[in-house]
Amino acid sequence: MSIACLSACPSVFLRMRSARLAACVLLLATALAALPGHAAASWREALPAAQPIGSGTMTWLGFRIYQATLWARQRPLDPSQPFALQLDYKVKISRDKLASTSVEEIQRMSPTPIAAATLARWKEELVRAFVDVADGDELVGLYLPGRGMRLYDRDKQLAEIADPELAKAFFNIWLGQPSRDEGLRRRLLGENP
Repeated sequence: MSIACLSACPSVFLRMRSARLAACVLLLATALAALPGHAAASWREALPAAQPIGSGTMTWLGFRIYQATLWARQRPLDPSQPFALQLDYKVKISRDKLASTSVEEIQRMSPTPIAAATLARWKEELVRAFVDVADGDELVGLYLPGRGMRLYDRDKQLAEIADPELAKAFFNIWLGQPSRDEGLRRRLLGENP
């Protein structure tokens, strides 16, 4: 298109410029979404094509605590790839109790002692990340191998924790051994005990 035509048709020029600008914005948004530190709006966007691997209910003294579902892109679970653990709560639990119980389980399941300073730091991270839950609330943890994890309240991101050791130990509560509930662990992994 010649300069004469562009000056004679300013609306054509503006539309072309707007189209280029829109294309640049779309390209920039796509590039930002692919960056390691950029969080997706929801855990489902961060884990496209996820499918349920398994699910089960955690009970304690006959009370249903939560319904758990493990989501991943592939079966069987490949722990070197991202996955999500969805917990639908059936009881009221404070964020402090969630954090302290998580750290106690991490410590119980660790094959070697974990330094008290590390456990204290992890508990602080989890208290900051969690929210109080009640019947009907849903928390989702997204495991990001080698990077850490993101925690969501349904689809709203609560926190991103850039600590690969904490992330691995945290998800090990449900997927590792010796599990507090071996039947639930096996159901989550799709092994149907």
